[in-house]
Amino acid sequence: MRKHIRIATRSSQLALWQAEWIKGQILSRFPQVTVELRLFKTQGDKILDTPLAKIGGKGLFVKELEVALLAGEADLAVHSTKDVPIELPEGLEISIYTQRETPLDALVSNQHPSFAKLPPGAKIGTCSLRRIAQLRHQRPDLVFDSLRGNVNSRLNKLDEGRYDAIVLAAAGLKRLGFEQRIQEEIPAEISLPAIGQGVVSIETRTGDDETLAALGFLDHPETRLALIAERAFLTRLNGGCQVPLGGYAVLEGAQIWLRGVVAHPDGSAYLLREIRGPQEEGARLGLELAEEMLAAGAREILTSVGIRTP
Repeated sequence: MRKHIRIATRSSQLALWQAEWIKGQILSRFPQVTVELRLFKTQGDKILDTPLAKIGGKGLFVKELEVALLAGEADLAVHSTKDVPIELPEGLEISIYTQRETPLDALVSNQHPSFAKLPPGAKIGTCSLRRIAQLRHQRPDLVFDSLRGNVNSRLNKLDEGRYDAIVLAAAGLKRLGFEQRIQEEIPAEISLPAIGQGVVSIETRTGDDETLAALGFLDHPETRLALIAERAFLTRLNGGCQVPLGGYAVLEGAQIWLRGVVAHPDGSAYLLREIRGPQEEGARLGLELAEEMLAAGAREILTSVGIRTP
């Protein structure tokens, strides 16, 4: 075990919570080690007035961290897995998936107790095409408005009265101590989560066996099995952060149950499918579900929003 570990992380409040949590886990196991956080401000953190789909999507939240890893300036990078692109730079890999917090979306409102009880015409703040597509399918009477920024700034905008409600990841709110702000964890049947939502992952250099061996205790086997299926599904659909699709895998005994959704943000098309099979065949099941959905119309939906699928 190396005596000093350098963790690359974004400088946002939630990213710092995640990096500090990983740091604490390492120190609890290896108290003789020193751990340094190396903070980076990514393009995704700097550009807050433009929807992600227009400026490059998920890679904007990880590129600077990956550059540091490849340059040997950090030993590992800590990510929200939902922000990690499907293609990683050569020489890097996601080596650790920690135990998943709730993957569900959360409704936050100062006036309304649930999604179902939002009044017609209510203004909802979110920048996620996935959320907009699914929630609009359920409630075409609602108004959706772009909302970016860190968790605190989004909550402040809600408190200023700019929105009737906002939708955020429940996991992030809980990790930052804002669980009391959650009015409702929106059921997956209404809003299927983003791929990897609720999972903190660790990216390392390929072949860095020393770091991998030391951090192996953080890997959660059940979460890894679910993410293999989810990311295989995402890879086949050529999906990214701002693609209107969701996927969620759960283990049921020796089986894995994977659900996927692809929908147009304007509500004009909505496609939901599911598949079950042996949990060790998650990669195959993810690909199979994606192929089924492409044949059923997902390709046309994705093409209409500028996503090409082979």
